[in-house]
Amino acid sequence: MNAAAHKHLSAGDPVMRRLIREHGKCALTPETRRTPFQSLVQAVAHQQLNSTAANTILRRFIQLFPGRRFPRPEDLAGVTDAQIRACGFSFAKIKAIRDIATKTLAGVVPTSRQIAKLSDDEIVARLTEVRGVGRWTVEMLLIFQLARPDVLPADDFGVRTGFRHAYRKRDLPRVKDLLAFGERWRPHRTTAAWYLWQAANAAKKKK
Repeated sequence: MNAAAHKHLSAGDPVMRRLIREHGKCALTPETRRTPFQSLVQAVAHQQLNSTAANTILRRFIQLFPGRRFPRPEDLAGVTDAQIRACGFSFAKIKAIRDIATKTLAGVVPTSRQIAKLSDDEIVARLTEVRGVGRWTVEMLLIFQLARPDVLPADDFGVRTGFRHAYRKRDLPRVKDLLAFGERWRPHRTTAAWYLWQAANAAKKKK
């Protein structure tokens, strides 16, 4: 994230100016080498689990496909649900992973080259057709894989918590209120979200 984002946020919002001063330059480093298929499978693995548990399950899953850094969609036809279940995935997540593979092969989930040409809204519309994939999951992909600069995941608990602490609110903001407030951060809402995550982490450490 560039200096223009810091300048814009500082000029338009004194609280953001303070957060930038406290936490330094935005250190968001997207993982751009993942395919959309891989990103979605990994996102499903992490749903409702901590990172350690999810990464353990993913490591076992990848071991089902010797010689692969990560399986391709067509590779899933060669393993059974029982094998995937043994890695630690729930049956609901297995159905989601199967659907991600099917929709990738059908072209609903775009390739890395195709997704780079789509707008944020087009990506959200396409990927939320997939079982088990909601808007939040797609927004994480937009931020952490595609490095899109203007994404505000307003229903993310960390973002809402960070806003409450940074702006000294009694309660978590409603999603629509946070989206309305965040209009002042355009076109750098991704950077603003990163600072709200930092504010949430800082408040957690103080406790």
